[in-house]
Amino acid sequence: MPLPTRIVRSVRPARAAPAQVAREFRRLLDAGFRLRPAGLARRSPRMLLSRGYTPRYRVALFDTTLYLTNVRENPDVRFFVAYVVQAGSRDVHPRIFYKDVSLVWRSASHMVRSEGENWIGKGDLRTQVLDGDLVEVSAEETTDLPLELQAALEALCRIPRRVPRDDAALELVLRRGPDDRLAPYRDFTAPRRRAAADPRNLVNGGRPIARFARPNDPTSLRFVAGFEPDFARGVLERHAGRSRLYGGAVRRFRILSRNRRIQYLFFAAPRHVWIVPPQATTTCLSTYAVRTVDVIAPEELCLPGYEYHFVDDSLDPPALHTQIPPGHAGEPSEHDPSRADTSRWLEELPVVREFRRRVLDVC
Repeated sequence: MPLPTRIVRSVRPARAAPAQVAREFRRLLDAGFRLRPAGLARRSPRMLLSRGYTPRYRVALFDTTLYLTNVRENPDVRFFVAYVVQAGSRDVHPRIFYKDVSLVWRSASHMVRSEGENWIGKGDLRTQVLDGDLVEVSAEETTDLPLELQAALEALCRIPRRVPRDDAALELVLRRGPDDRLAPYRDFTAPRRRAAADPRNLVNGGRPIARFARPNDPTSLRFVAGFEPDFARGVLERHAGRSRLYGGAVRRFRILSRNRRIQYLFFAAPRHVWIVPPQATTTCLSTYAVRTVDVIAPEELCLPGYEYHFVDDSLDPPALHTQIPPGHAGEPSEHDPSRADTSRWLEELPVVREFRRRVLDVC
């Protein structure tokens, strides 16, 4: 049976006091709902509450309810501890929702931490050609939380005057893998495999919704008919925010495709416009609160305003590490020198030019 779809406006946090949300959550547990952390807290799940991870906010989307703590941060990421409750289940899944450099909120799939490695798992894998070889890499967009949730998380992120440092939450909540564990675990991948097993769930038959006709040429971007952003009648909503990395005010525009099969989120900062990976409009979410169906799109379509571009001096000889198309890296970010400005690429994309002309210029 194909997954249902629905187009809805972005959800808002419930109008309930933090103490009320905390009591509601504890009543769920007292009624027999089971906490299922995947990390160190799995041996004593209620330690999450005694350690201060009692939720203060509630957000609901489709048949999933999220209970969230205040926002926290460590030297690498800003994040919420979130509890995912789904209709028809009495399991409560603690998760980590964190903010990526592209300003999109994600749900971490697992983690690796050791003397040699320290990173957050970024979802399912995909195969790509690198220097003539087939390699597996993380498909980071598989951890993107629904676009309908992004504005609510951003609003909650701005509530506290001071964001506390927290170096413990990730290990308590996330499953920890060995240093070479790139792939997520079955609880992340199984819902995705079930959804993909029905061809009717595959967006554009599982093929890319856009392509570049010529390598390393941003002007050669071509969309499959119907999957283009509908700048005339598909702008669902606008939201405002701020970002130190991107130099001040940042506007967000959620926009439907012409055929209404997928949706886009455009960001507009003082000097940058970029697009996060598009999503389907399916209503089925996994226990990680992410969609189980992908929209396949070229990576180069969805570069953030700043992307990795630096020389790794730890190698002999030193090597350039970059995720920016050749010849298109700009100046390093003043806040993160390991990332460079991608405007040279982004501003040549026809879809960005059209967005500026038809949406930004008339706002």
